[in-house]
Amino acid sequence: MLRFVVRRLLVAVLTLVVISLVTFGLFFAVPSSPAKVMCGKNCTAADIAQVERRLGIDRPLPRQYADFVRGVFVGRTYGEGDFRQDCPAPCLGYSFRNNQPVTEIVAQRAPVTFSIVLGGAVLWLALGVSLGMVSALRRGTAFDRAAIGVTLAGASMQVYFFGLILLYLLVYSTGLLPFPSYTPLTESPVRWAAGLLLPWMTLGFLNSALYARLSRAQMLETLSEDFVRTARAKGLSARQVHTRHALRAAITPIVTIAGLDIGTSLGGTFITETIFGLQGLGKATVEAVQFLNLPVVMATVLLAAVFIVVANIVVDVLYAVIDPRVRLS
Repeated sequence: MLRFVVRRLLVAVLTLVVISLVTFGLFFAVPSSPAKVMCGKNCTAADIAQVERRLGIDRPLPRQYADFVRGVFVGRTYGEGDFRQDCPAPCLGYSFRNNQPVTEIVAQRAPVTFSIVLGGAVLWLALGVSLGMVSALRRGTAFDRAAIGVTLAGASMQVYFFGLILLYLLVYSTGLLPFPSYTPLTESPVRWAAGLLLPWMTLGFLNSALYARLSRAQMLETLSEDFVRTARAKGLSARQVHTRHALRAAITPIVTIAGLDIGTSLGGTFITETIFGLQGLGKATVEAVQFLNLPVVMATVLLAAVFIVVANIVVDVLYAVIDPRVRLS
């Protein structure tokens, strides 16, 4: 098991190195130079060269990439003299538009996205998996048919449609919920939860549709397996058969999709953040693309890759915890 985890970590490091090289290359593939964007339309060639020297993009590409990687671990300095800008580790670059290290921008926006995604994930996993499991155990009943209809409706909707409906019904029309906002959890847990309840409900309902249908199909398939029939033949109760044996085998594919969904969502939920007026990583990324704020784009792309890679490693480890057959193999 230890060798397996070490191998996965080595592959993860290699993957992140490749992604960092690709995103660093895209930084220079943009037709408009960051120095020109920062300097403005009326700059001379000498002015642009001075800005390039401040940004450190007048050096050879291998040297720039080495400086970027070194800055992640030990920090770096941009410019010199009156234009000296310190970027402490972990330095993901310096935003020439915001005039601040990209790490500070990420630190301001990341808690919003984390709060939205993790709260929504708890809802969509709890609602989707429980609904799918109960539907499988009550196959063909009125409850099963109703659950299939609800999940089909949820899978057919989009965030920008369902979110606006909830916003109108629960905020503008009835005032049952406050307008979505972000309050740090350490400042007030009650206001933190109240301000994010509407985004959680939106993501929870829409994403739970997929998990309900998947968990129902997996549970029905698992209930027909030989080991389930053997467990019943041994005289185990229905509860033991369903929870101890069938559920653990059926939940493995769900863990895979959940890990990927959560890892991808942590990279930014632009539509959800835009609908509810929340300043998270997704909105920061789109704003950076619009204004050619390339250091922010690079940082958010790398962070999204880190989240997905880490989620895959966690899923692989959870496989061995959930399914004994994985440990034996």
